[in-house]
Amino acid sequence: MDEVRVVVAHAERATLRVGDMFLKVDADRARIEVEVEAMSLAPVPTPQVLWCNPPVLAIAALPGTTLGRLGGPSTGSPRAWAAAGAAIRKLHEAPLPPRPGRAGRSTVALAAELDEECEWLVTNGVLPADLVTRNRRVAEAALRPWPPAFTHGDLQIAHVFLDGDEVTGIIDWSEAGQGDALYDLATFTLGHEEHLDDVIAGYGTDIDLDMIHAWWSLRSTLAVRWLIEHGFDPFAPGCEVDVLRARM
Repeated sequence: MDEVRVVVAHAERATLRVGDMFLKVDADRARIEVEVEAMSLAPVPTPQVLWCNPPVLAIAALPGTTLGRLGGPSTGSPRAWAAAGAAIRKLHEAPLPPRPGRAGRSTVALAAELDEECEWLVTNGVLPADLVTRNRRVAEAALRPWPPAFTHGDLQIAHVFLDGDEVTGIIDWSEAGQGDALYDLATFTLGHEEHLDDVIAGYGTDIDLDMIHAWWSLRSTLAVRWLIEHGFDPFAPGCEVDVLRARM
């Protein structure tokens, strides 16, 4: 019998690998439904759905490897990063899915969440006040109207697989939906700023870098408490706190 390996697990969801199959278990059944729907609509390679019985989704493993992960070394040639950028552009230009995704949260809701998290970080002594204040100012630029795009919503580099310079698939679509395209680009390059130019070259259009920086600050600020409470370490080298420090 194949070995069962835990890929990721926390209170909200878990992913297991059994041979060439992944089993995703999600406490929120709606996220499973969103994921299956998004993969059927996305114009980029996605994993084959083997079966779906919410709260469990079984998908086939993808060929190739990822470009790395947040806090770890990045791999791949500049052409590989550019190929990922081209795939992201193809997704963003696709017909809109029927519902908003994580990248499409309202600016009002995001502003309220930013207020709450900044206060928590300072009040509890998690981060210095000047670091929080600086990143809050940077982050607020992202709170503006944006043209809706088909977004992935959690486009970490660990979710994009390549074989050489060819994208073989993108996984983890549970946060997909209508949203701000720059949120995806910022998420993909978070902690790997050195590859931003390659991604933009593949994406093929001018990008407002201030908005990328704003989403880096906003996403990282909002993530710190969640990561701590779910057993992850945002203080690890290259992770969210280092991203915030880089804006000083």
